[in-house]
Amino acid sequence: MTDDPTHSNPEIPKGHSVIQGYLKTLDSSPGVYRMLDPQSRVLYVGKARNLKARVSNYARPSGHSRRIERMISETSSMMFLTTRTETEALLLEQNLIKQLKPRYNVLLRDDKSFPNILVTGDHPYPMIKKHRGAKKEKGSYYGPFASAGAVNRTLNQLQKAFLLRNCTDSVFDSRTRPCLQFQIKRCSAPCVGKISEADYAETVKDAERFLSGKSTRIQEALGAQMQEASEAMEFERAAALRDRIRALTQVQTSQGINPRTVTEADVIALHMEGGQACVQVFFIRANQNWGNRDFYPRVGPDVDEAEVLEAFMGQFYDTKEPPRLILLSHAVENPDLMEEALSSKLGRRVELSVPQRGEKAEIIEGATRNARESLGRKMSESAAQTKLLKGVAEAFALDAPPERVEVYDNSHIQGTNAVGAMIVAGPDGFMKNQYRKYNIKGEDLTPGDDFGMMKEVLSRRFTRLLKEDPDRENGLWPDLLLIDGGAGQVSAVAEIMREYGVEDIPMVGVAKGVDRDHGKEEFHRVGQRPFALQRNDPVLYFIQRLRDEAHRFAIGTHRAKRAKANMANPLDEVPGVGASRKRALLAHFGSAKAVSRANLADLKAVDGVSEALAERIYGFFHEKG
Repeated sequence: MTDDPTHSNPEIPKGHSVIQGYLKTLDSSPGVYRMLDPQSRVLYVGKARNLKARVSNYARPSGHSRRIERMISETSSMMFLTTRTETEALLLEQNLIKQLKPRYNVLLRDDKSFPNILVTGDHPYPMIKKHRGAKKEKGSYYGPFASAGAVNRTLNQLQKAFLLRNCTDSVFDSRTRPCLQFQIKRCSAPCVGKISEADYAETVKDAERFLSGKSTRIQEALGAQMQEASEAMEFERAAALRDRIRALTQVQTSQGINPRTVTEADVIALHMEGGQACVQVFFIRANQNWGNRDFYPRVGPDVDEAEVLEAFMGQFYDTKEPPRLILLSHAVENPDLMEEALSSKLGRRVELSVPQRGEKAEIIEGATRNARESLGRKMSESAAQTKLLKGVAEAFALDAPPERVEVYDNSHIQGTNAVGAMIVAGPDGFMKNQYRKYNIKGEDLTPGDDFGMMKEVLSRRFTRLLKEDPDRENGLWPDLLLIDGGAGQVSAVAEIMREYGVEDIPMVGVAKGVDRDHGKEEFHRVGQRPFALQRNDPVLYFIQRLRDEAHRFAIGTHRAKRAKANMANPLDEVPGVGASRKRALLAHFGSAKAVSRANLADLKAVDGVSEALAERIYGFFHEKG
């Protein structure tokens, strides 16, 4: 349908009378309901133990909060899906909320995966590394950790303590002498036989015991070994053991909270103020604190703590494995139902607890204090950000402060590994989950053609916008475009926008001024004279920050692409050459370049390379010239 139903029929019924009409077709089954506006956009997703009873509540003309009353007044139709149990309804509700992002639901906006530590299990000498994503690789996983930084700090100290390798299997297999990690006492060099397989296996067990919470026993054993070495006057070995004990102690002291009575739990604390909310999540595993993360779910002005926490937990654990115990700062609306849903997901019992006394209550109190302080900082930053956006509107003669500013930049070296980058900022600061990178694909572009690259990036961006959100209803359209460049870039962008029929979005080119000096930037708009802001204007600093962030993101993306290209091995492209044959070829010739220069007889002499494969490898490199 191309017609807007509200335009073709402005008298579309909405509100209590519409909801009342559904009652005659509903029964008392559990299920999920959706409330839709006249354009069939989902306003709200809810669950019910009894669909008919829940919907009859909405049909009442009074007794609702302002938020619910407003939602009812916009409802023109409803959709229903029955389930066998209320637990199924809860799981389905949270899944739909994450997919549809309804306006009136509490919504978890940041839902990234959390990293783990992996001790690999498919090699005689296991490696220890950071892992994020599906647990498909064979080995033992420990986590989750709240951030990559928390994992990296722990890995850094574990390497000092247990000297486990962190190199890839291909690097391990190709070593002929110890690497720098061995020299700085971060690895025991199993690749060249500096440690036996049995002794290495024992250090792996010690590392896994530590990650499983048996740290005291390991430190006592290392202390005894250090004492023995000292008495035997093996002072170098004693010093190495002392350093390992220090490393383990460093891991524990950096964690802050190390509860005695809580082995495994997630600590979830909520603080609400001024229509905003902050949820702090601490991860406790093996009696150790493995970091915390704060979340700022979208909430309405009249929701309570129980509703916010239940919605948060349902969406948070939709893609994450819950622990056996979850400590909460407030009770949720349906604790028994939530416990049942999480237990069925985990395959064993999950307990929800709102502790009132003892160590667990102290942990919750600390997490709640963190949530309160984090929300205070965010509200303060938001107020400053709002003021800056008002200043941007005044400086660039916008109709209103922009809610979404998109900044574009390109990065390349003489046209190679070219990438485009888009960063996004709004009232809450940088919106990093909205950042996008674009690999420049245009084969007809002249190397270094910045105009052509910008045209490709914007064409792809607005083609997708017009397809996914043609009515500009999902908050994905920018209110202001900032382009790195002067009048030429702005004119080129304006031409691109005209091609897509998008001429109402303001755009500003940010060009370095006289002597390319920071602080002398000139701003360019279509059909207007360039102008500058005062050097001490906070808006100028704000624009500089936006431009520098776009430049940082573009440069980082370009470097990653260049590094990947440099690491690419031409042997990977040869049909029939897998990992083991590639290792054999590299071990025999020393490098892929030497393989490409080898004659047919030399290729046939490599173990595992048949005559047919040798001819294929030879042909691959010589046909390419």
